Amino acid sequence: MLRVLAASALVVLAAAAGVALDDHLVFAGAPPLFASWLPHVGVGTPFAIVVAVLVVARGPELAQRLPWRGALLAGYAAAVAWTFSLALVGGWGRGFADRLTTPDEYLSEVPGVTDLGAALRGFSSRILDFQPDSWTVHVSGHPPGALLVFVGLDRVGLSGGAWASALVVLVGALTAVAVPVAVRAVVREERARAVLPFVALFPGAVWVGVSADGLFAGVAAVGIALLACRRALLGGVVLGFAVFLSYGLVLLGPLALAVLWPDRRGIARAVLGALAVVGAFALAGFWWLDGYHLVVERYYQGIASSRSYGYWVWANLAAAAVATGLAPLAGRWRGPALRLAGPAALAILLADLSGLSKAEVERIWLPFTVWLLVLAPRRRGWLAAQAATALAVDHLLLTNW
Repeated sequence: MLRVLAASALVVLAAAAGVALDDHLVFAGAPPLFASWLPHVGVGTPFAIVVAVLVVARGPELAQRLPWRGALLAGYAAAVAWTFSLALVGGWGRGFADRLTTPDEYLSEVPGVTDLGAALRGFSSRILDFQPDSWTVHVSGHPPGALLVFVGLDRVGLSGGAWASALVVLVGALTAVAVPVAVRAVVREERARAVLPFVALFPGAVWVGVSADGLFAGVAAVGIALLACRRALLGGVVLGFAVFLSYGLVLLGPLALAVLWPDRRGIARAVLGALAVVGAFALAGFWWLDGYHLVVERYYQGIASSRSYGYWVWANLAAAAVATGLAPLAGRWRGPALRLAGPAALAILLADLSGLSKAEVERIWLPFTVWLLVLAPRRRGWLAAQAATALAVDHLLLTNW
């Protein structure tokens, strides 16, 4: 309980300090979250409340009683419904269909990618700002894998913001399957079933619907689950691709290692699978390290150069606490589940100290924070608190991404 009180105090202090500081040091309308204060309801409000009530009331029981595959399917359906409903609180356009179509987002660059080979070969040359053909903010800030996903979606005829947002939600909700699968393999099935409702009602779903980081979280979680199930080569390929969705996902390396340890052959297969992806991108013309170094330079060409490290280095943790919910802090930070949550917490700490995640971590750290849920206590009250956190954030604030 002391951890819960400390985190709650941290959120309050971060909010108060963020308001008191000069806006040019914070650049967040509702610190510690990158959002604007806008109390509102929307078409998704009744659906989100119904999903929350049903999962809180019946979720723990069904998770224990249903056959394993049936429980996973129910958890995935609940996560999709929860995420989609939360998105629709902002309305169909503002909350869902138009989220990925703004000038800073990926879809604004899709029409200009007419030659995939040329786009990959010239990708790094367009990362830096203040040049005529600079990539837009989100494209420049990530490896080309993310852009390729949305270009591919467009090429198969599913163009536009609604399809892109639907893909993000459907893939992001896979965390509700992948995390319990990994817990079952690494810890035990009883714990996996207890975790399932908490992942389904993940407060971070506010940002899974809709920011591309939700997609990244889903892909990365599937990769970790494959490793846990001893599908090391395939898991390595999936995680290798995840690193080409977001540079920061290299920080999942300790989690991948913890899941496989002490299976040395499995580790070797996973590394081989990941290197195959790195090699494929290199042959296509994009070298990950070149992109990373240029992104660090691009990062400080924007508002990150003004945002205060002294504030965000601790306020980031408050934002992460909101996106994760307080339930994991009420659990026991020991035992086999810490094998999954510990490396995720380490990834958060390293990302925080790097200074390359000043603000907006409620979405950026989704691939890490979702793994903290494995520590949530088996109490219905905490599940209700998780749902209430998401509903409060979604109805009081208008998130920027």
